[in-house]
Parts: sequence; C-alpha cells; structure tokens
Amino acid sequence: MTLEHDATPADVDAVTRLLGRPPLGRFEVVVRRPDGAPVVILNAPWLDDGTPMPTLLWLVDPSLVRQVAGIESAGGVRRLEHEVDPRELARAHAAYAARRAALLDGRDGPAPDGGVGGTRTGVKCLHAHLANHLAGYDDPVGSRVAEEVELGALDPPPPTRDRLST
Repeated sequence: MTLEHDATPADVDAVTRLLGRPPLGRFEVVVRRPDGAPVVILNAPWLDDGTPMPTLLWLVDPSLVRQVAGIESAGGVRRLEHEVDPRELARAHAAYAARRAALLDGRDGPAPDGGVGGTRTGVKCLHAHLANHLAGYDDPVGSRVAEEVELGALDPPPPTRDRLST
C-alpha cells in the first residue's frame, strides 16, 4: 500500500493524543487546522497486524467528532439517509470504494471493502461522511453534515459543490 506521504512523528504523536491510543496502522494527515492539528486522516487499507481497515478517511478533530456525535444521537443518520438522493449516495460509496481499492497491494487474505464507513448502501457513520467531504470528495451526506457543524478554519478549506464539479 502506498500512501502519498507517511505521517510525521509529530502527526503520530498528535493522533495518538486525539485517539487516546497509538494508531494501529499507517496514515497521513489530509486535512488540518491552520495550526497544523490533524482534522482528517487517510488510513492505509490494513492495520499493522494485517486486519482490514474499513475506514479510509477518519475524522479525528475532537470538536467536530463531538458535534457530529450530537447530530447522530439526535437521529441524524436516519434523517440524512432519507434526505439525500440515493443515487448520489450510491455514487459516493462507489467512489470511496474505488479510491481504497486503488491503494490495495494485492496481498492474500481479507481486504477492506464497502463504501463510506464500510457500508455499500445507506448511511452508517456521519463522521466518515464528513471526513470524506472535508477531504474534497463529493459526498451528499458529508456536505449536509458540514452545513450543520461549526467547521472553523481548515487547510485545505472546506470544499463546495462548485469546487468539486470543476
């Protein structure tokens, strides 16, 4: 598996603090706060022990994690699943799975599969959809979640549908 850039030691330390434990696989930070704090990480398809990692893009920013958890606890998963166009959601899942498949290195054994949050259909995890959106990918659920949270400043800045369609 080839990530564009491995995490720096400072990124590993920061993500360890955010997760409350060391990361179990390779990753790189793809979205940051202006001060360099990780917001979204891109995970390798396998953990260091060979276990498939279903979450390609992971939201690690504590403020956003809390805000999204509040949306989920208020029924946001079901609500957003019903509000978005199922064809757009299916396209987001397929694109996510294709990006991860491109990172697979042909090893034997189980491989991660599925779309956003490890599922092929519907909505499973708003955190994963927001991470996908913030990383610059077209995700109708993630863009709706982004409208409901206080993003603050991000690097790169939050995407818009206009930027994604060009």
